[in-house]
Amino acid sequence: MNAFAALADDTRREIVKLVAKNGELTSTAISQNFKMSPPAISQHLKVLQEAKVLHMKKDAQKRIYSLNDSGIGEMEEWLLDIKNLWNKRLDKLDRYISKIKKERSHDKK
Repeated sequence: MNAFAALADDTRREIVKLVAKNGELTSTAISQNFKMSPPAISQHLKVLQEAKVLHMKKDAQKRIYSLNDSGIGEMEEWLLDIKNLWNKRLDKLDRYISKIKKERSHDKK
């Protein structure tokens, strides 16, 4: 599953936001913020980890989650590419509108 598919779920987006705010959180601390069973939260964490959105490290019996820079970076790059494409299209539209305005102002003279 890719990062965007993983983040299509409201609960997973909230988990990511929670981890981002705190830097690192154990699975228990994450579970305490939701009205669902710890196994359900574990499934969400598994999806986010497989999608490279979250990174998990083990410390004895604890599983500690943090943002995975590589997964977040891939999403950021994709979003910037889309933003750049739209900016180019809007710039082209702006040039076209300016051209039309100039032509109309010349026609009126």
